Amino acid sequence: MKGGWVYIMTNKPRGTIYVGVTADIGRRAHEHREGLIDGFTKRYGLKHLVFMERHEEIEAAIDREKKIKNWPREWKVELILSVNPGWDDLYETLQS
Repeated sequence: MKGGWVYIMTNKPRGTIYVGVTADIGRRAHEHREGLIDGFTKRYGLKHLVFMERHEEIEAAIDREKKIKNWPREWKVELILSVNPGWDDLYETLQS
């Protein structure tokens, strides 16, 4: 199988957090931003991609997502801050 991405969406810095996994980060981030998929991210308006992590194998991405989902909230916040201290929306970086 091809690789995958673990990603985190939010509505604002230190706001509501969603951790997900996908094989196509550009498509999935677009779906969240446009509210194309019903569910948690649409309900809470989570449109900002603030963390993404590439894995060579989708299985590794799935395992990592499961681990992060079980972390305390503050660990997730620290993970975001470690690579994106400004909580910038990384979606624009996918367009280049």
